[in-house]
Amino acid sequence: MATITADDAAANSSKPERDARLASSEPGHVAPGEIALGVIIGRTSEFFDFFVFGLACVLVFPRHVFPWVEPVTGTLYAFGLFALAFVARPVGSVVFMAVDRRYGRATKLTIALFLLGTSTCLIAFLPGYETIGIWSAVLLALCRIGQGLALGGAWDGLASLLALNAPKSRRGWYAMLPQLGAPVGFMLASALFAFFELQLSDADFMGFGWRYPFFVAFTINVVALFARLRLVATEEFRRLLEADELEPEPVLDTLRTSGRDILVGAFVPLACYALFHLVTVFPVSWISLFTGRSVGEFLMVQLAGAAIAAITIVMSGLIADQIGRRSTIALAAALIGLFALGSIGAPLLFGDSMAGQTIFVVIGFALLGLAYGQSSGAIAENFGTKYRYTGSALTSDLAWLVGAGFAPLVALYASSRLGLPWVGVYLLSGAVCTLGALALNRRLGVSA
Repeated sequence: MATITADDAAANSSKPERDARLASSEPGHVAPGEIALGVIIGRTSEFFDFFVFGLACVLVFPRHVFPWVEPVTGTLYAFGLFALAFVARPVGSVVFMAVDRRYGRATKLTIALFLLGTSTCLIAFLPGYETIGIWSAVLLALCRIGQGLALGGAWDGLASLLALNAPKSRRGWYAMLPQLGAPVGFMLASALFAFFELQLSDADFMGFGWRYPFFVAFTINVVALFARLRLVATEEFRRLLEADELEPEPVLDTLRTSGRDILVGAFVPLACYALFHLVTVFPVSWISLFTGRSVGEFLMVQLAGAAIAAITIVMSGLIADQIGRRSTIALAAALIGLFALGSIGAPLLFGDSMAGQTIFVVIGFALLGLAYGQSSGAIAENFGTKYRYTGSALTSDLAWLVGAGFAPLVALYASSRLGLPWVGVYLLSGAVCTLGALALNRRLGVSA
């Protein structure tokens, strides 16, 4: 395999990368804190796009795209489209890694983030079923697939760059920093939907209000693109690329060499990923369909919950630097398992109990932050230097697909037909898988 020198990387860099390099305040060097800020901005844009779609699956699409079925079925259909992005994401990773090897990281990120922003923004112009019939669902599915392909391509290796530039005694702290993008993205999405839900009449919200969050996505993605390109243009990134630290390897070679690590590593964060949409998207569907509580007001409660998740993400970094990342993930999975058992025995999301609903959100988001804060570190450490970039990307894709992609669909279907305790059973299975994967990792001698 031919090596890429720093001079070659500079000479072959794309125009966006050269522009970003010129804007760098200190060419050739970037501090870990600056890397962290760029990574957080990038992750925020990705999660904002996905949460905007997820909330619209509850508040908009059942009436706009699937008005010909009753509300629960329409929401299930929308959640089916929601899962498409997680199915498409591994395909996007494979396609965009080929782009990366041939044209460079900056070109890959430019295409991926413009695809992500465009796919999200186009949904704002989506005609409803009453206008174009079933083609409304087809167009929405295509946009969702575009989001998934783009998210696969948005894997940039910057989290690995951050970890490799961090002091060894602070690896847990720096591993949690990129994860802050998830609660920030959710807070932005929920705040926008809550504002329009509370301020507009139902007719105005369904007419034009729901479209504005999708417009905002494109602007956020442009900002995120520039923040990432600026880091890709740094000397550290080129040096690590030259040393094969962040270079994409062929997918088949990675699977042949690290297939076991990918499979086991995908189950390590499963408790966290199972919980992810069970405290963000699914509760909104239950509130909207089965209670009399204001959805806009509940979104504000979730916004506060996301702020709590941000705090516990930070706490996970402090804890991980004391007891280790694997022990932190195991602790979080055990607590999620207890939370799931409590939900089975005494489901909190029942009837119109606002107190129970709020308790579910607060505890759920707190545990989500604790578990999610170290999930990226668990994935990356499964691999050797050469295959870290590609292996981490494929492991993350598989983990999100298995743990989170179908969670809202499964949770709503099970709870609407069998009762809320089955949501706890689903969550408990994720906790068991995480603890089992950690035990298997230890037995195989793989650090997670």
